[in-house]
Amino acid sequence: MKKILLTLLIFIIPALTMAHMGHYNNYNKIEMEIYRNGELIGYNYYFFNRNGEETIVKNQLKFSVKLLGATIFQVETYGEEKYLQDQLVSYSSKTLQNNKKKFVDLKFNKTTKKFDINGSSFKGEASSTIIIGNWWSHKILEADSQISPLSGSIKEQVVTFKGKDKINLYGKNYHVDHFTIKSKDMSLPENKRLNFDIWYDQKNYRIIKVSYSRMGNWEYRLKNFE
Repeated sequence: MKKILLTLLIFIIPALTMAHMGHYNNYNKIEMEIYRNGELIGYNYYFFNRNGEETIVKNQLKFSVKLLGATIFQVETYGEEKYLQDQLVSYSSKTLQNNKKKFVDLKFNKTTKKFDINGSSFKGEASSTIIIGNWWSHKILEADSQISPLSGSIKEQVVTFKGKDKINLYGKNYHVDHFTIKSKDMSLPENKRLNFDIWYDQKNYRIIKVSYSRMGNWEYRLKNFE
């Protein structure tokens, strides 16, 4: 009976292999559109550049929420992740959120084997297993913690596989695995908790869609890739 259950688990639970940069060697650009309550409000683009064993992923994000023609919430971010083979060696970002500046400056310390982080919400050391909370890499589905790409704050997370699914975006059908990411610490204020639904194309290492609810229903949808 135990062998039968183990076999069933092997087939039911998707195999999330460690995220290697090699999985993304064929990608030059990933384009996601951002929707709120069904309305297109912005974009999140990722650009890949390679030089030997070094890979740089640049992130551009911009959206604005309007009410009765007036902008009530807007965010614009530029970030850059730098990898040497599979090791994240640096990350930096600058964000303007409703005229408030946020930032992250992260570097991998070769001596301590940890990240040194200087961010607008966190300053200090952190484990090198922490993942930048961007949506281009499936490694976010394997991690125990993620760092905010806007401010550097760190949150422990619990990833749960919900089942197989099929979704259609922009006229394309995708067979996907459905996951949730939630904060491990549920005592956090609701507006500070992680609470995402993620649909992942395991065959092509693509996150197809992300949704969450906070001041409306939000979706990040994969529009195009090159």
